[in-house]
Amino acid sequence: MDDTTPELLRARIAELEAENARLNKIRNALVERVEASSALRAAPYAAFEHSVILAEQVRERTEALNAALHDLKHSHQALKLANEEAATAHQRLIDAIESISDAFALFDADKQLVLCNNQYRQIWALCGVDIQRGTTLARCLELAVEHNLIVETQVGNEDANIYRLCDGRWLQMNSRTTGDGGLVALYTDITELKASEAAQREQALEQKSRLLKSTVDNLSQGVVLINAEGQVEIWNDLFLTLCGLDRAQMEGAPRFERLMDGSGVMLLTPSSKDERGQPLDELTQELSDGRVVEIRTHALPTGGYVNTYTDITEHSRYAETLRESERWIRLITDHVPALIAYVGEDMRYQFTNKVYDDWYGWPRGSLLGETIGRVHGDAQFERLKPYVDRALAGESVTFEIEEANAAGENRYLLKAYVPNMGSQGKPVGFFVMIRDITERRRTAMALQQAYQNLEHRVRERTSELTDLNQQLRQEIGERKAIESRLLEAKQEAEQANLSKTKFLAAVSHDLLQPLNAARLFTGALLEQPMPERIAHLIGSVSNSLEDVERLLSTLVDISKLDAGVIQPDVSAFRVNELLDNIAPEYTHIAKSEGIHFHSVSCTAVVQTDPALLARILRNLLSNAVRYTNPGGRILLGCRRRAEGLEVQVCDTGSGIPSDQLKTIFQEFKRGNNISQDKGLGLGLAIVEKIVRMLGHRIEVRSELGKGSVFSVMIPYGELAPQHTVPQLQIADIGERLKGCNIWMIDNDQSICDGMATLLNGWGCKVTTAIGLEQLREQVAVGTAPLDLLIADYHLDNNVIGVDVVRDIMKQRPDEPPVLMITANYSNELKQQMRELGYELMHKPIRPLKLKTMLSHLMRD
Repeated sequence: MDDTTPELLRARIAELEAENARLNKIRNALVERVEASSALRAAPYAAFEHSVILAEQVRERTEALNAALHDLKHSHQALKLANEEAATAHQRLIDAIESISDAFALFDADKQLVLCNNQYRQIWALCGVDIQRGTTLARCLELAVEHNLIVETQVGNEDANIYRLCDGRWLQMNSRTTGDGGLVALYTDITELKASEAAQREQALEQKSRLLKSTVDNLSQGVVLINAEGQVEIWNDLFLTLCGLDRAQMEGAPRFERLMDGSGVMLLTPSSKDERGQPLDELTQELSDGRVVEIRTHALPTGGYVNTYTDITEHSRYAETLRESERWIRLITDHVPALIAYVGEDMRYQFTNKVYDDWYGWPRGSLLGETIGRVHGDAQFERLKPYVDRALAGESVTFEIEEANAAGENRYLLKAYVPNMGSQGKPVGFFVMIRDITERRRTAMALQQAYQNLEHRVRERTSELTDLNQQLRQEIGERKAIESRLLEAKQEAEQANLSKTKFLAAVSHDLLQPLNAARLFTGALLEQPMPERIAHLIGSVSNSLEDVERLLSTLVDISKLDAGVIQPDVSAFRVNELLDNIAPEYTHIAKSEGIHFHSVSCTAVVQTDPALLARILRNLLSNAVRYTNPGGRILLGCRRRAEGLEVQVCDTGSGIPSDQLKTIFQEFKRGNNISQDKGLGLGLAIVEKIVRMLGHRIEVRSELGKGSVFSVMIPYGELAPQHTVPQLQIADIGERLKGCNIWMIDNDQSICDGMATLLNGWGCKVTTAIGLEQLREQVAVGTAPLDLLIADYHLDNNVIGVDVVRDIMKQRPDEPPVLMITANYSNELKQQMRELGYELMHKPIRPLKLKTMLSHLMRD
């Protein structure tokens, strides 16, 4: 309530008093009129009656006026009390805003200053301005500009700005619109916060500078960074060493061109040109001390550039040695009297010596790339083709043949074709070695014609044989040199094949990720009620995905085994722990194929890698299912032997011919029943590789049409005293999952959706998220019910699933079981999961295997 209210009240009272006086005057006039007219009127009673009515009306008006005056008096008292309370509240508001440490200002709907505290006035006191009530917000901004109160402005969000004042302090203004259209502004001093941020930035920059300097100093190359002005900014000690400079010359950021003038090292910049005027970004220079340096320049987007200096002295010497060796080999072969050449599997020449070129009349080196048919002519090639085919089939061939040389003279030649075997054991070309034996043939003919000169001709023959032996010795030496080069080429090919294998093993995660999501979706669809025709189609899709998964997983596994990615993690365990996990899975698979499956458990303790042994048994069981007709039987069991435990997989399938028992473990070898076999013939090859890696022994017995028995011999082991594993009955699989609260974290949304659909079909309550932040948006991580946590090991932005699980467990009073999913097969990861007490499952996830694993985790 403002100060104008009492004035209005006094005016209202004066108005009511004036009205009361007027009514009294009217009453008196009426009484006088009645009295004056009473003598004149003929009816005194009527006049009296009229006066009584008027008196009654006056009395009623008087009572009403008194009641109004009484109400007005009470209103005046209430108004006075309210005015006092308003003054008290106003004073309390003033005290409240004065007590806060921030500057406070209140503007009305016209953006005029209504109220502010001393902290706000002290801000304006910095520039000598006494801010007054009624000053508009626009005028405040004009005053700030006129008196240089604000030095710097940083725009924050829509309701907050940051200002740096002329005294160096930083203020953050937070504003909010009031209900009547006004504005409340609060100015908070954040000087200390800004100073802390600046210190942190400087510390981070200093740390990055140290790391950059350390990185540059530890490079195996000399490095120098030149800014846009041509001055040296960063360098390492190796640059100084290679260029013969010292640290004193680097002081004061010298210009790079002037620095390099006296170093003896050539100047190279992004603007350098070669002799033809083309851009030159790298060159090689031999220094005065004999060292060879490779110089490269790299332009930077900021206008500067970076130069690198690499000491390639040893590499240069090695290359020169190779070139010298090549010159010597060429010199030797060119002066050997024999004709030497090499022909690839495409029938084209890849090497010829000078004698070979001269004999056939081709310019030096022009034979390279030409086909053997074009060089010899069609007719002569037809005579040579049987020998060429034998050489390309892997057979060394020596034969005599008559050919015409470049001069058209017919000569007798002794030719030898020696195959060159590639890394796969197949010929990739053949070596050609030819000697002209025309003279020998003519000598033999002369011996037959002139027997009387036998002794003389024998001496000639002996001389020729001596020369021939010497030539053969030379040829043997040449062959050894050639075989050495061939061995090096073979090693390079094997290394390339190993690199390919390692690459295929490394990309397994990206290959299996989309397939994993598809398998989860189809697994969930198969458990939903639907028409038979749709169920049949989805079953077909699931079977096709299973075939693709099996083929892709088989290729990846064989590549990982070849690349040495998979290493055994040997431990002691009871074999029934493994068999009881595998049996429910293949009971379901065999049942779907109409096959009777039976498993006999065993409590024997074995010493091996449980994961790799499980892979062996799954491959053998999958083979048994594939080659066993509906109505057949499959048995998984164990036999105790003196040398170890023999795990057997028996089936009543089609069997294996006796002549194929040794070849079935080779890669890409499949059974006779190709219509049932949709694989690549790698399943048993993987089994053989894993068995060999573990040092076990595998045997197979089979009778065609009656079935097969595969046996793996595993050494016995000894358990640690605390090793106990509770058993899970087959009938319990899936029953313990109903109503379970499960959280799933995976960076692939499709996998999250597929997992949620599958687990919901099993009766679980599932919450999925692609990260911890999204999970927090859906549930209270510390208090929400949780029975089981599933996490992917590799998440986005280099986040590890183990760290996310650790953050969740820190916020919870309980420790629910954890299942970690990954495509990483390393033993280090297995050991880490074992130490943390987490279960580990590899991609792609099979629904039945997942269901069995989750039931085991929920057994407690």
